[in-house]
Amino acid sequence: MKFEIVEIFIVMVFFISFYGLITGKNVIQSVICITLMEISVIMFLLCLGHESGMTPPMGQNLENAADPLPQALTITAIVIGVAVTAVNLAILISLCRQSKTTDWDILKKNME
Repeated sequence: MKFEIVEIFIVMVFFISFYGLITGKNVIQSVICITLMEISVIMFLLCLGHESGMTPPMGQNLENAADPLPQALTITAIVIGVAVTAVNLAILISLCRQSKTTDWDILKKNME
């Protein structure tokens, strides 16, 4: 399987976001990194399901039809990603109201 520049870029975005999630000092940065990781997974699924010359899997002519499984996984991943982002933002708002900060180090000290 030959990877193109788009797939390599998407994998790089995923790992840069993962690094930002691990080393981030801010809760808002963590939420953004998680969202970017979700988007990169969705884009990778779309790139894996795309082949030149393929048609949508509808109608009578199914010999050049694209595989519908990556499309179904992508729709599911989008719905799950929106739900995870909404929960993350709700928790972030609650944390900001209680502790008046978005710094992970201060939040850890307040929890002790």
